[in-house]
Amino acid sequence: MTTTADEQHAILEQVRKALHSEPRVRPTAGPIRLAWSEGALVMEGEVDSLAGKKLALEAAARVPGVAGIVDRLRVRPATRMGDGAIRDAVRDALLGEIVLADCTLRERVKGRLETVREPPDPHGEIVISVEDGVVTLDGEVAGLGQKRMAGVLAWWVPGSRDVVNGLGVNPPDADSDDTITDAVRQVLEKDPLLAAESITVTTHRAVVTLDGFVPSEEQRHIAEDDAWAVFGVDGVINRLEVRP
Repeated sequence: MTTTADEQHAILEQVRKALHSEPRVRPTAGPIRLAWSEGALVMEGEVDSLAGKKLALEAAARVPGVAGIVDRLRVRPATRMGDGAIRDAVRDALLGEIVLADCTLRERVKGRLETVREPPDPHGEIVISVEDGVVTLDGEVAGLGQKRMAGVLAWWVPGSRDVVNGLGVNPPDADSDDTITDAVRQVLEKDPLLAAESITVTTHRAVVTLDGFVPSEEQRHIAEDDAWAVFGVDGVINRLEVRP
């Protein structure tokens, strides 16, 4: 159903209120910009964390009248890096991950597709490209575990502002709460910046709950961002306590 200009204006005001009511949505370069494009809500700007980005999108999606969202939100990088440096870091991270050892790796460099690795018996292909700090992963892999790990490793590069995980999975891999739980737990244990031994993970309808405790508020936020970085996670409930 087509909305009038007045109705669209009213919806935008409700979205702004929804964003202001979520304290974890913290823009870093001025307010999040909102507009309409072909009936979809366009959200553009920069926030301070991956959790903030996801929560902003969730808050907007709950507003009546928002039927679709064009996501142009970016995350403030931990370190400002050029696209070439980000691409190199993503490439090196994927090359070093044993779960992806049987995947062909290629990267787009100045419009050219260059082969980084081609195993003798490849099972899948990942193509890395970076533009304005946004990492895009294209190609096809053999399972959801590979798709998820590739996406998380791209998010972990300190210059990444967003990750578009366009990897297909062939043959199709059935997902479940249990597999999401396993993936999140694996990511938390793999993160070198996190002490994850006292964190428990449960998942219900793709919403992940983190329980337990960590030694600092910073690690509490790191754990939540790690969970959000896992493909297929629709929500994160962070119940971690800080115990120095």
